[in-house]
Amino acid sequence: MARFPITHQGFDNLKKEIKHLKHVERPKVIEDITIATDFGDLSENAEYHAAREKQSFIEGRIQYLEDKIARAEIIDISKLSADNIKFGATVKLMDDETEEVVVYHIVGEYEADITKKRVSIISPIAKALIGKKVGDVVEVITPKGSKTYEVLEIIYQELEL
Repeated sequence: MARFPITHQGFDNLKKEIKHLKHVERPKVIEDITIATDFGDLSENAEYHAAREKQSFIEGRIQYLEDKIARAEIIDISKLSADNIKFGATVKLMDDETEEVVVYHIVGEYEADITKKRVSIISPIAKALIGKKVGDVVEVITPKGSKTYEVLEIIYQELEL
């Protein structure tokens, strides 16, 4: 059973999703199934089949999330510090071509969200950054080609929601 790193916030989000599925979505879909069975013949009852399909999805998602929680290794980012980049780092980079400054947070694969600049530890950019220090130049191979960044700053802090 392979463990994977996750932040406290990411772990709490997994638990919140399970709680929502078990206490809100599951009862709602059971009610939908009960209502749909009152419509009569189940073999041609679209509402019944849709509700059963949704129930199957919810139960599968709960199992998936419970497996993730069982295998999660919570890393307290606030207790980390280092001169080099590793899981949990917030990294400020400068694009060598455009001189644009970007900030990325290296998080677990189940809490990655590019809209919040949270990149998975298994992403190409995170893989290229791991182990680097301030002042290092990093080449990242992306689907759009190669990009070069200079590491400006490395911070270890809890992420905002």
